[in-house]
Amino acid sequence: MKEERNSVRKYWGQYEWSNVRTMIKNSMVDPEICPEAFGDRLVVITGATSGIGYHTARKYASQGARLLTINRNEEKSGALCEEIKRDFGVACDYRIADLSRLTEVHSVGNALAEMEAPIDVLIHNAGLYLSKRTLTVDGIEMIFAVNYLASFVINALVMEKLQAQTAARIILVGSEGYRFAVWGLRLNDLNWEQRRYTGLRAYGASKMAQLLTMLVFHDAFRGSGVTINAMHPGMVRTNTGRDNGLIYRWYKRTIIDRLSKSPEVSAEALYYLGASTTLDGVSGKFFNLTRQEELAPPARDWEVAEALWELSLKMGGLK
Repeated sequence: MKEERNSVRKYWGQYEWSNVRTMIKNSMVDPEICPEAFGDRLVVITGATSGIGYHTARKYASQGARLLTINRNEEKSGALCEEIKRDFGVACDYRIADLSRLTEVHSVGNALAEMEAPIDVLIHNAGLYLSKRTLTVDGIEMIFAVNYLASFVINALVMEKLQAQTAARIILVGSEGYRFAVWGLRLNDLNWEQRRYTGLRAYGASKMAQLLTMLVFHDAFRGSGVTINAMHPGMVRTNTGRDNGLIYRWYKRTIIDRLSKSPEVSAEALYYLGASTTLDGVSGKFFNLTRQEELAPPARDWEVAEALWELSLKMGGLK
């Protein structure tokens, strides 16, 4: 409680209602459309067999990109690649990894780092929402592990490879839901052992963590051709939360999905962020679809970002 009161005092005066109004306004606007092709460049996408990832894979393939997808299900991954090759005539391959398991995250991260071909765009799309606290086999809270730690570990493992390239873009599929962590992260309780767990708060914390270490990655990439940005994919229909209880599934089906748009909207935004030359050199930013927004105060806290970075190295089994 003391730490939370200190956070309230720390951030309260920094909040600006104009930023919230901008967020609401941006949520009603369609994304910018990129007319540029992306022929024969390699795009890596996590969680590409459904929802946003699926439509993003098809969008990049329709513009000539080669694809490498990272998914949990081999049958669905194979079917996706066959579809991509048939419909667009471009190369498509996949790697299988359960991003809740650190051994598999390390395996796929190392495989990416050892590839000879340059990675032009790396899109971290895989994520989940749970209404009940669940731990991974590594003893880490599940939402935090999949939504945040997996992408952190992969980025750390491919950092040197990307820096050796002429250019690369990393895109984190984040969420305006980071605002649920209204008073920032509790670094001494990332596993939710000391507080009452709710899905919204845990989800917000995972997305807040993503944004904080984005700042550190951005700083580490200075002087190279690598950029890293995060984006809110809009309110779109996905399978997120399909494994939750009956009440949540009913609420999602009858309320959320009826108000949501097609994930093709998100795919257009992710293509713009990955391919548009207007964003050359733009890094360390957060976009609502394709509209840049100022982050809420806790997501700009450099001191917390550096402390989280060190914790993430340890949690992720990185030196």
